[in-house]
Amino acid sequence: MRKLQYLFMTLSMLCLASPAFAQTAGGGGGTNLIPIGAGIGMGIAAGLCGIGQGRAAGSATEALARNPGARAGIMLFLILGLAFIESLSLFTFVIILLKAK
Repeated sequence: MRKLQYLFMTLSMLCLASPAFAQTAGGGGGTNLIPIGAGIGMGIAAGLCGIGQGRAAGSATEALARNPGARAGIMLFLILGLAFIESLSLFTFVIILLKAK
């Protein structure tokens, strides 16, 4: 509970501090952080999709070990689920390409 409280306090401080850095002092252009944010976003999306695919494959393997007769149904839903998980990563990639230019 204490760690969650520290997490929310840190996030609130980051949100409150962001307007202070919204403008540059000289009025000129600042650094472009969009490519860095895009890289971090794609890394997070790819990592979480990888975790999801691993959990899906592990669950399917466990289900096949328990009931080998249900192989066709399990494999159908496994492939369908993996395709949906992978599409999330591809959608993230397309959105990043459109936003980062």
